[in-house]
Amino acid sequence: MTKAEEQEKLEELLEKERIDLTQEDIAKIQEEIDYRKQELGPQLRERLQTARAQGDLSENFEYTMAKRENNQNNSRVHYLEGIIRRARIFEDRSAEDEVGLNKKVTIYIPEDDEEETYKIVSSLRGDSMENRISKESPLGEALMGKKVGDTVTIKVNAGFSYEAVIRKIEIVPDDGSDSLRQF
Repeated sequence: MTKAEEQEKLEELLEKERIDLTQEDIAKIQEEIDYRKQELGPQLRERLQTARAQGDLSENFEYTMAKRENNQNNSRVHYLEGIIRRARIFEDRSAEDEVGLNKKVTIYIPEDDEEETYKIVSSLRGDSMENRISKESPLGEALMGKKVGDTVTIKVNAGFSYEAVIRKIEIVPDDGSDSLRQF
């Protein structure tokens, strides 16, 4: 394999690792990193030192819990920093009448005779329990760029798909209330 082929393979792998985020997502991630490093981290380290000073660490519940909380905080910081390193800025260029990021979409599913409403969000803000679906999900991918009246086919897996009709599209301003997904 030539160096050019190796470089091309590496670039393909890196491209697969990319995460589409909005500028607001990155700002929210950075805000959480700053909080965890500058405020929460020092508090947890102080609690860890206080618990360590109490003596025998093998039977010290406070030490075990403080150590666990500190490790969880550090892991979250590393996770968020990794996301920023792999981030690719995504700007929604959908027209007002098209499904795009931060738009609420009401769909009708003829098979179930049901209407459902979802907000299209970036992958880090997706939460199906809150009816926020990422643009990368099967439903999100099928809806992106479509208009009211369009029928889309949602491919759930190789053996199952269903159809939905777009009934309504609403622009919803990004007020920052959609929380980031936890790991």
